[in-house]
Amino acid sequence: MSIDTGTLNTVGLFTGHHVLAELEGIAPALLDDEQFLRNTLDSALTRSQATVCDVIAKRFEPQGVTVLALLSESHASMHTYPEDGSIFIDVFTCGHVAQPEQAVELIAEALRPTTVNTQTIRRGREAEPEFAT
Repeated sequence: MSIDTGTLNTVGLFTGHHVLAELEGIAPALLDDEQFLRNTLDSALTRSQATVCDVIAKRFEPQGVTVLALLSESHASMHTYPEDGSIFIDVFTCGHVAQPEQAVELIAEALRPTTVNTQTIRRGREAEPEFAT
C-alpha cells in the first residue's frame, strides 16, 4: 500500500491559518442576496484549494445573511450588514494546502468593497522541518 506523504504531511498537521476580515462600502443588494453569497463563498473556497463539504445559509428579516461553509480543512463564514454596507468574513483552514487569504481576496473581488481590513492568525503548531513543504 502506497501512502501519499505529501498530502499526509500538509493536511493532517495541527497547524492552520485563521483569516478575519471586515469589508465595508459594499452595495447593500449584494449583501442581502443569499444565493449570490453562497455561490461566492463556495467558489472562492474551491478556487483557494479548500475542500467544501457543505454550504448553508440563513437570510434574516428585514435584511442580512449568514453563510457557513463546512470544509475538510475546517470552516468559513460570512455575516452581512446590508444596512451598513459591511460584512464580517472568517476563514480557518488547517494544514498548508488551502489558502484562506486567497479565499478572502476572491470574496472581496466579488463584493467590490471600498475598505478591506484583514488579519491572519497562525494557529496550532508549525510543521517540523522534515514535514515542511
